[in-house]
Amino acid sequence: MVITSETLLKVRYSETDQMGVVHHSNYAQYLELARIDWLSRLGVSYKSMEESGVILPVYTLDFKFKKSAFFDDELTVKTSLRKIPTFRITFDVEIFNKNLDLLTIATSTLVFVDNETKKPIQCPPYLMEKIKNYQ
Repeated sequence: MVITSETLLKVRYSETDQMGVVHHSNYAQYLELARIDWLSRLGVSYKSMEESGVILPVYTLDFKFKKSAFFDDELTVKTSLRKIPTFRITFDVEIFNKNLDLLTIATSTLVFVDNETKKPIQCPPYLMEKIKNYQ
């Protein structure tokens, strides 16, 4: 089972260094934007999830930078869920430029946490249902 979404981004000038290259620190934000978009496309609001008391702190981020992205590049962030989540959810991410050059490969793992107790919890049933019913 693979659930994938594609999020389009345009590199802003403020995200680049003096060489015009996207600074590595911005890639975590790209993954966050794509992850929220992935949930939205599945029919789950990240804001509603937080309002219901479930937060998703990042547990691990792993990046492999293949090629640089530059100011004004149009990027496609391909976000995939490859296995059913438990108390963690892991996304595989690929970032491409307009020419379909693979720029970055990443993996991000987040933990479902009860915002009140700050303890890990299982994936919320409403999200699990959306994932299992995905067609």
